[in-house]
Amino acid sequence: MTAQAPPGWPRGVPPPDAEGWRRRAVGWLLDQCPADYRSYPVLQRHPVALARLAVLHVAAQVEAQRRATATVRADLRGQVPAGVVDEVLEALDAEQARLLAAQRAVGLVEEALRGRRYVPRL
Repeated sequence: MTAQAPPGWPRGVPPPDAEGWRRRAVGWLLDQCPADYRSYPVLQRHPVALARLAVLHVAAQVEAQRRATATVRADLRGQVPAGVVDEVLEALDAEQARLLAAQRAVGLVEEALRGRRYVPRL
């Protein structure tokens, strides 16, 4: 049976149980975390721990982005030229979509590293 990945699985990471999937998952998870995480060998040796930290980090980014969206008009009032706030809000909307996809993907990778496997429904 061929390994399958669930919808929302990160591009560039082979499905669980495919050859080399854990190594690629670790690299991808490190990309979702602060760059300094690469300097801690324990996180590369223990992918489940790395995945848990990545889940928390992405969730914090989602929350920070939501707060930015909620406050940017007041925070930038009178500080930037007309129209800039609308452009910033558009950028924040795009970032929200990216972060929500990353949040789902990080969660799926964590589940797979913990042994949960996707079974497609017919």
